[in-house]
Amino acid sequence: MARPTAPVPPRAECQPRSVLLEHQHRRLGTLLSAVHGRNRFYTRKLDDAGVQLDTLRLPDDLQILPLTTKAELAADQDASPPWGTAHTEPLDRYTRYSQTSSTTGRPLRWLDTNESWQWMLDCWKAVYRAAHVGATDRIFFPFGFGPFLGFWTAFDAGSQIGALCVPGGGMSSQTRLDLLDTVRPTVVCCTPTYALRLGDVARARGGIDLTNSGIRVVIVAGEPGGSIPATRAQMEQDWGARVLDHHGLTEVGPVSFECWEAPGTLHLNECEFICEVIDPASGTPVPDGKPGELVITNLGRTASPVIRYRTRDIVMLRRELCRCGRTLARAEGGILSRADDVVSVRGVNVYPTAIEAVVRHFPEVVEYRSTVSTRETLHALTIEIELGPGAPDDSDVATQVAQALREGMGLTVPVRVVAPETLPRFEMKARRFVVEGGGDPSRRQETDRRQEE
Repeated sequence: MARPTAPVPPRAECQPRSVLLEHQHRRLGTLLSAVHGRNRFYTRKLDDAGVQLDTLRLPDDLQILPLTTKAELAADQDASPPWGTAHTEPLDRYTRYSQTSSTTGRPLRWLDTNESWQWMLDCWKAVYRAAHVGATDRIFFPFGFGPFLGFWTAFDAGSQIGALCVPGGGMSSQTRLDLLDTVRPTVVCCTPTYALRLGDVARARGGIDLTNSGIRVVIVAGEPGGSIPATRAQMEQDWGARVLDHHGLTEVGPVSFECWEAPGTLHLNECEFICEVIDPASGTPVPDGKPGELVITNLGRTASPVIRYRTRDIVMLRRELCRCGRTLARAEGGILSRADDVVSVRGVNVYPTAIEAVVRHFPEVVEYRSTVSTRETLHALTIEIELGPGAPDDSDVATQVAQALREGMGLTVPVRVVAPETLPRFEMKARRFVVEGGGDPSRRQETDRRQEE
């Protein structure tokens, strides 16, 4: 895969950390002053916590500010439907609506003004800079363009940098592949799951060779697969292109980006966000090099802010100078897991990302699903796998996957091969980790499976 000439990172992303921290906390002070008295949700939270803005000293007093949870925001919207009270401007100034993907419960509804939307576009431009994507590129978005924030901001930001942006919503996978062949984009933005799905469809329908499609960069988001080595390797093999990871949240904005020089790590855009890592149980700070929960304050989305927001994403930060020259903190290994995803199975903590890291080592497996069930108060894990055309004997593959899971996780897991096209397919966030009794919609496969063909 060809690597373009590396642009020089912006000075703001390479400044000494002391300068960066001063910049962050100056902007935080401005944000708090703008929010207090105008944003009812945060005015209540700050007052209830006894925060005195005129005596607040940052960064020393950062932890005096109360943490914010998704449950609080959801309860606020329930109490004051439909929007809640976490907005800073009059409602008639808001021009954009989005909502969370609802993979972990009822969706949050989120509003943005033109100014706060533009701030998110500027954050996405940092993703493009690090991916060496510019005005001469053509960017293809095989994305549904529903109310989930997803790649909406990526699309608008791409047009602002001068790139040709090609929407691919409302199409089957085959139609998208036909469009890809027609317009010959150089960049694709989608979820890791859907990048793999397009590779499967290309092989199954006429043996389309995506490595000759002209794609040089695939930017993935929405799931942690872009930073899982086996998943990344499969995508890069399918596309013959460099895969770069990114993550963000609807209620937070576009937080991170991967650079060409440090595969498998995510730079946190500390020019626009304050990023902390805490122990999920105690809420106390976690030192660099240790995993903990990512807490984020967005500094430029004043109309729709979150202050010290508990993302539930587990990361491990490093702050050494990157080979690309950036001084921004990096999440080593990307998003390692979610704090609310872990399930204890026979005394072993099981994370969805750990299962994917093992299963994706087997190219014969085109789709899989993990199911956790309860048997006499104990959790049991089973895995279903779906094999591609020409795969070797089913029992051999199942045995090999089970052995790899036992070696990698220290857990004996029954692995069962299911018929082709049995398991659900996903365009946005995949739901391959099912806890029975938890209401996960991926169990309703006839409803959830994408009717693409």
